[in-house]
Amino acid sequence: MSDGNEWYLEYEIHRNEPGLLGDVASLLGKLEINILTINGIDHKRRGLLVCTDKDQQIYRFLEIVGTMKRIHLTKVRRTTLMDRLAVRHGRYVERDTDDRKTFRFTRDEIGLLVDFMAELFKKPGHLLIGIRGIPRVGKSESIIAASVSANKRWIFVSSTLLRQTIRTHLSEDERLNDHIFVIDGLVSMKQGTESHWRLIHQIMRRPVTKVVEHPDVFVRHTEYTMDDFDYMLELRNHQNETIDYDSYMNELNLF
Repeated sequence: MSDGNEWYLEYEIHRNEPGLLGDVASLLGKLEINILTINGIDHKRRGLLVCTDKDQQIYRFLEIVGTMKRIHLTKVRRTTLMDRLAVRHGRYVERDTDDRKTFRFTRDEIGLLVDFMAELFKKPGHLLIGIRGIPRVGKSESIIAASVSANKRWIFVSSTLLRQTIRTHLSEDERLNDHIFVIDGLVSMKQGTESHWRLIHQIMRRPVTKVVEHPDVFVRHTEYTMDDFDYMLELRNHQNETIDYDSYMNELNLF
């Protein structure tokens, strides 16, 4: 944890001019603004996480930068989760412009997806996360990695990761609220017994983090809707891939 308030600064790189970053760093240092992290963002911008216990110094920095022709600031704000991830990975999480709770990832961004989910898993209380993606794209593995990163235990209520899992009850130590409960909507819909669905309804009512794989199928066969989800994540092999379950249902022997 850093002392003071964190800010995110971002500026465009028109030309990779020698000494430009040094000028920015020198100015921040003179204003007693500490640089926490620096990284290029999508090859066109440079992002900085900075910290100061004197917010007026940030405004002073903006005044001075406004007189410098070499620097064009594009973002100045209190640090958000998205900013921290962008600086850490050198790219922003892609967010749907129409549905602001939907975030998109590709296979080469799994590290970014894992970090993003891990931060969500650290949030307390009722959190319902959906994750879309064709079978074997890496959804379950990403959930496990994010749970480990968040220091949480994961529990598969239904899954095909190692062998087909259909849970009908939880042990006493699995009833703790700091676990991550994972439900595969495809498996539960096809193979779920009455006792399995009774367990799902119990879990859905508890103040715990739930992750539903194939949420479209899940809501199609339950009383839940997409509006009940707090976050919707999409994982593709490549950006142009269509997430279509129908062609995989027979292969999975679920239908």
